[in-house]
Amino acid sequence: MTAVELAVYALLLAVAAAAVWRRPLVALYLFVVGLALHNAAMAALYAAGVRGSTLTAITAWKEILLAVALARVIRDAVRERRLPFRPGIVDWLALSFGLLACVYALIPQSTLGGLANHHAVALALRHDVVPVGAYFLGRALVIGRDDLRRIAWTLLGTAGFVAALGIVDVYAVPIGWWRTNGVVDYFHKHLGYDYHGTGGLPENFIYNVGGDKPFLRRLVSTFLSPLASAYLMVVALLLAPRRRVAIPLAVVAFAGLLFTFSRSSLVALAVGLVALAALRRRPRDLVAAVVVIGVAIGWAHVFPKIAPTGHFTKKDLQFQHSHAGSSSANFSPTSANEPSLHEHWQALKDGVRTMVQHPQGYGLGNVGQTASRTKTPPKAGESNYTELGVELGVLGALLWIAWGLAVFWGLVRAHAALVAAAFAAILALAVQTDVIGDPWVAYCVWGLAGAMLLKTRPEERLAGSAVPAVPLS
Repeated sequence: MTAVELAVYALLLAVAAAAVWRRPLVALYLFVVGLALHNAAMAALYAAGVRGSTLTAITAWKEILLAVALARVIRDAVRERRLPFRPGIVDWLALSFGLLACVYALIPQSTLGGLANHHAVALALRHDVVPVGAYFLGRALVIGRDDLRRIAWTLLGTAGFVAALGIVDVYAVPIGWWRTNGVVDYFHKHLGYDYHGTGGLPENFIYNVGGDKPFLRRLVSTFLSPLASAYLMVVALLLAPRRRVAIPLAVVAFAGLLFTFSRSSLVALAVGLVALAALRRRPRDLVAAVVVIGVAIGWAHVFPKIAPTGHFTKKDLQFQHSHAGSSSANFSPTSANEPSLHEHWQALKDGVRTMVQHPQGYGLGNVGQTASRTKTPPKAGESNYTELGVELGVLGALLWIAWGLAVFWGLVRAHAALVAAAFAAILALAVQTDVIGDPWVAYCVWGLAGAMLLKTRPEERLAGSAVPAVPLS
């Protein structure tokens, strides 16, 4: 059976790779749609009996297609004896960050005080350099007006599908199905996570209101994550075509964003709208940002009243009682003792403190998701800024911040207001979470941002295509 599965996979991958080799821009479309379906598809394959190295090989489709696209770009550059763009400060910052990650992968953990094994280092290196690779792929792409419109519609269509499916799921599919459909084993046995949410699901799969009260269901959809789903919807809404026919899809995507119950994502959407208002000098975008904040506040009160609920199992409650010490702590999303904000803030402070106390960093694999997957004692978590600083030292954090700000400023200079707004939203989210740990963000957002920067080559290099300044509308 394994040989048949690998043969089918190889055939599909070969077709996709051929399309990407012929036109690297195809990779961006495949990432937008494919990564939105990736987790659900891999969990389904695991449940169907595809395990071990076979499933690992299948999950590597995204890295393989990125490598194929970059190989085509490099081949063309060698043939033409020049890069498809003129390197600037933003490119040197990207290259410096990527090289620093590679150097840290070679430094022995004992030298830095880290405890990560070789597997953890490899996972962390992939985590850090994928955005760099996606960015440089984007820099090499020449995108025309029609491509921009198709990308915007692909984003919005994907977000609408993910949202609609997720809303149906939270109301029509019992939580018990999720506990037994193979997702738990996929996370625990294949990926290596040690989750202790209901039935072994990720903790943020649901919203725990405290005590032994019923929990609230959150939209997880094909991402199997409320946060990853929310990130897609934030980006899609900010880049949505400014056309009346797009309104129904945008409404569905916004409804999906609400049902993820990711309050930070709603704030990030407002940040993006504020950036858009400043860049386009349109007061209505600022009004939209105020409306989003108002909706976020109101939704925090309304959601607990209309959200579908579920009940913890006896095993769940035993675990909570043994670790919390008390089952009487109850809270609502708007109460003063709601722990989520406190935990995020505490993690951010702890990460900054660790950076200051250990400015050389602990090396790759000692923070965040990678440490969790490989049973490595985590030195930091949550924020991309502090995680990278604790891994790669203060220099790594400064390079990451400088690169992010340079990309944003480059998008502003290119008059790519919509992409700049979406990138600003993602940078804001990175303050409290590991956004590049979500492959969809790492591949799609950094790839699109790179594609929208000015190429600064002679005009004949861009003949027949629109410069990246063309708005996504």
